[in-house]
Amino acid sequence: MYQASSEIDTAAVSLPFMETLARMVVVPQAPKSAKLTRFGLLYGCSPGMRQVYKLIERVAQTEATVLIVGESGSGKELVANTIHRMSARSKEAFVALNCGAIPATLIEAELFGYEKGAFTGAAKTHRGYLERASGGTLFLDEITEMPLEMQVRLLRVLETGSFCRVGGDQEIAAAARIMAATNRDPASAVADNRLREDLMYRLAVFPITLPPLRLRGEDVELLARQFLADLNAEAGSDKVFSSASLALLGTHPWPGNVRELKNCVQRAFILADEEVELKELAPAVRASISEHGCLKFSIGTSLAAMERKTIFATLEHCSGNKRRAAEVLGVSLKTLYNRLAEYAAHSSEFETQRRETLAS
Repeated sequence: MYQASSEIDTAAVSLPFMETLARMVVVPQAPKSAKLTRFGLLYGCSPGMRQVYKLIERVAQTEATVLIVGESGSGKELVANTIHRMSARSKEAFVALNCGAIPATLIEAELFGYEKGAFTGAAKTHRGYLERASGGTLFLDEITEMPLEMQVRLLRVLETGSFCRVGGDQEIAAAARIMAATNRDPASAVADNRLREDLMYRLAVFPITLPPLRLRGEDVELLARQFLADLNAEAGSDKVFSSASLALLGTHPWPGNVRELKNCVQRAFILADEEVELKELAPAVRASISEHGCLKFSIGTSLAAMERKTIFATLEHCSGNKRRAAEVLGVSLKTLYNRLAEYAAHSSEFETQRRETLAS
């Protein structure tokens, strides 16, 4: 049986955006007697998570490829890492590659590596992700963001168990176990021509679907309390949630899932003196979206406000994938990041002004 350490793994997180009120789901508050349990790098005691734990136990001792499906921030990489740590490959490397974070022109060289002189700038031989994960596990996050031509090459690796570096002709054994993840419905991704059907079936030998946080019931409050306890221990403080914050935990839809919850608790902790107020973290702008996915604007709405709402709604539509949202909006990824940074800065300034006003 896998024995986990007692420390929480709070891997890199980001803050996706609010779901529409029409999709808001009320989550019951955690019973006072409930205790947060840990399984590998995962936390939760809801029925949905207990089912995930059973699946992980089953597949960890095999060499089957795994396709993990879940919304952004739900913990897909933690599932993959837990499977790796419980497997016979646990002493070898766990290597993660975010397929959406690497430009299409570079992903081949990064995944397969390249030989010296393969192209301009290739001053020495480079071992790609597949080689670095040899003997261990290669986790391909957001597989639907991988270009289709690269999906063809990946499929060949899975079928033949070998590959060649860019610019080379020597076959190299692919000794890594492959796991992949997506925040999209695989069947829909195939229909949208974002995922090859043959690759989907090859990856989904053993699929695992992660439940979104809004459907995990008691886990919401338990996770929030755990994050707060960690922050208190780190800072040597004893801050507590206000009753209003605890009530909010059960009504917020958490579109960013555990990742969003952790970020919200951390930001509220920084702003708090004694009581942590999560209600201050509700986004200042929520896009009003109709049933057909259209935005509604009142006459007289400023262009800046319309732009802000459009960006938030597009990010929501793209499940928080900034690269995809930038493509849909017709702007560069840098422009999108600049806009989001401006909104975050203005939100911080507004909060500071509000506190100064209340104190005066």
